Amino acid sequence: MTQSTKAVQISAPKIVTAVFEIIGIAPLVIHRFSTKTKNEMKLKMETGKAASSKKNREAKDTNDLYQEARYVSPEGWDGFHAGAIRAALISACRLVGFKMTLAKLSLFVIPDGWDAQEPQIPLVRIYGKPTKQEDMARVETGQPYVTIRAAYHDWKAKVQIRFDADQFTIDDVYNLLYRVGLQVGIGEGRPDSKKSTGMGWGLFEVKGGEIRNEKK
Repeated sequence: MTQSTKAVQISAPKIVTAVFEIIGIAPLVIHRFSTKTKNEMKLKMETGKAASSKKNREAKDTNDLYQEARYVSPEGWDGFHAGAIRAALISACRLVGFKMTLAKLSLFVIPDGWDAQEPQIPLVRIYGKPTKQEDMARVETGQPYVTIRAAYHDWKAKVQIRFDADQFTIDDVYNLLYRVGLQVGIGEGRPDSKKSTGMGWGLFEVKGGEIRNEKK
């Protein structure tokens, strides 16, 4: 008896890159994790010593906190984490019943550059001037404090999205990105915030989409 064989054919991925211009309709507020706080946590991990709860609180310069909140490229332009758009696109799939697991394998954001302090962080360039924003907030214990963040009021960006054309058309990606801009948002205070219902920040409109290259 001979064993029959079955041929399996897997087509090559059809990868397309498109560029979309997004224009802010609400402030974009950025708050990167403080490098100083990260270094303090690293020191605690390496030494095994917990910080004393009775020590005097160290004075902080709000201008320094503002500068630490920004993502800045080696070339000097401001940006936001490219992963914010990708995460928002995947989250928006819940609104249209598309499987998020498939979106994770099909949607990617090409960065415009990388962060100067932490070069592993991909950035999308922000076209707009940053300002220092001071807000009242509360820590998990409920204690109030002042948080210092970078805000961009008149801002726009050009987002490069690489996608699997066997899963999405360029119109699909455009509409999904448009949903991100109006319903999900990016950055601090966005509607899709994990810890709150958001402040209505990080919203935008999408102006067209242009295919940059196509691979078959």
